[in-house]
Amino acid sequence: MSLPKISIVTCSYQQGQFLDATMRSVLDQRYPELEYIVIDGGSKDNSVDVIQRHAGDLAYWVSEKDRGQTHALQKGFERATGEILGWLCSDDLLLPGALQAVGEFFRDHPDVDMVYGDALWIDAQGRYIRPKKEMPWSRFVFLFDFNYIAQPSCFWRRRLHDKVGGLQEKWNLNMDSDLWLRFASATQPAYQPGYWSGIRDYPEQKTRALRPAGQKEWDALIAREAPALASWPRKPLNLTARALRVGSKMLHGGYGAQPPRALVESLKRYEISGT
Repeated sequence: MSLPKISIVTCSYQQGQFLDATMRSVLDQRYPELEYIVIDGGSKDNSVDVIQRHAGDLAYWVSEKDRGQTHALQKGFERATGEILGWLCSDDLLLPGALQAVGEFFRDHPDVDMVYGDALWIDAQGRYIRPKKEMPWSRFVFLFDFNYIAQPSCFWRRRLHDKVGGLQEKWNLNMDSDLWLRFASATQPAYQPGYWSGIRDYPEQKTRALRPAGQKEWDALIAREAPALASWPRKPLNLTARALRVGSKMLHGGYGAQPPRALVESLKRYEISGT
């Protein structure tokens, strides 16, 4: 069986310092059925110059004002024609071999509509910090501990995307959490061990910089997804969810995990300076 076509959307705004490394990490995959789409929000830095350097390898790109990250992703997915979808923010990376592993997984598991893998935390320069080795899906842990799915390591089928209606623009900081929960209401998310992405961790990173607003969105998600528990004292729920997470991560080797040295070394080709 042939590998499925994978559409990757990168959304970006004023992230020129990271964008070249991000785009190279996708194009270096050399995945035979890749459709790569870049949606820039009208950046005034060097982003357009970076995109233009890689334009010949892109299925589509645009730099124009939009209504924010979620709207940019919506625009990209409207253009996408792949059977498998995923997005990569302009400050994250795909790790070598990620798309090959994803393509083979979906080819070999035709009944699975959503899968997520592991990730590596990296700093602003792209240097390795620590592994993010995950656990199988638990809705309770997800809601009452935190969104533990590594967004750039998550991929899904077009039929699932269409079934739930894709991203919703009302969510600015938790658009991924909202989408994963709606996906999980329609299918069983699969966890596949394997390091597929590098997630950049730095003070200006959007979810860190806007944490209070993100918490308000999270509370709204809990009220929607678990209305019977929304009025319960949060601390006992949080402690129970954390205990379940710790136990599951221990069972699946999440603590003390050692990613392959070659994979960590591969990050050097995407290191940047001046951030």
